Amino acid sequence: MTGKTSAGILLYRATADGLEVLIGHMGGPFWARKDAGAWSIPKGEPDGDEPLTDTARREFTEELGLPVPEGELRPLGHVRQSGGKTVHVWALEGDLDPERVVPGTFTLEHPKGTFREYPEVDRVAWVPLAQARPKLVTAQREFLDRLRDALTSDDL
Repeated sequence: MTGKTSAGILLYRATADGLEVLIGHMGGPFWARKDAGAWSIPKGEPDGDEPLTDTARREFTEELGLPVPEGELRPLGHVRQSGGKTVHVWALEGDLDPERVVPGTFTLEHPKGTFREYPEVDRVAWVPLAQARPKLVTAQREFLDRLRDALTSDDL
C-alpha cells in the first residue's frame, strides 16, 4: 500500500427504533472535550502487505478488545480523509455490548516531556444512523450513506 491507508468495520444492527451503528469516541487529550466530528469507525493501518479485510478484523479487535462478531464482511468502499489517509470500510451486521469494550492504548507525549498512555477510544456506543452523522469524522459520514443505500437496495 502506498500512502496512509486504514481499514475498518462498521458494525450495524436493526432495532425496533431503526438502524444503529457502533462507533467509538477517539481517545486522548485532543478529543476529550469534543463530540461533533470526534467519533470514528474502528479502524487502523495494515501490517506490511496484510490484506485489508484482515487489517479491519485485527484493528476492530485491538481497538475494542472484543472479537469481531460472526458474519460476512460487505464492502462499503473507501474514502479519502482530509489529512490524506484512505479509509476502506466493510459493513457487518452484528451485536456487542459496549460495556464490555476494553480499548487498546497508545502512548502520547502530552504535555511536552510527559509520556502517557491513552485509550484508542474512550467510549463506544450504538448510535442511530441520523445521530451518528454529525458525530463521525467528516469523510467517514459517507459510509453511513453507503450502508443505508445498500440496505435499502438489499445489497447487504
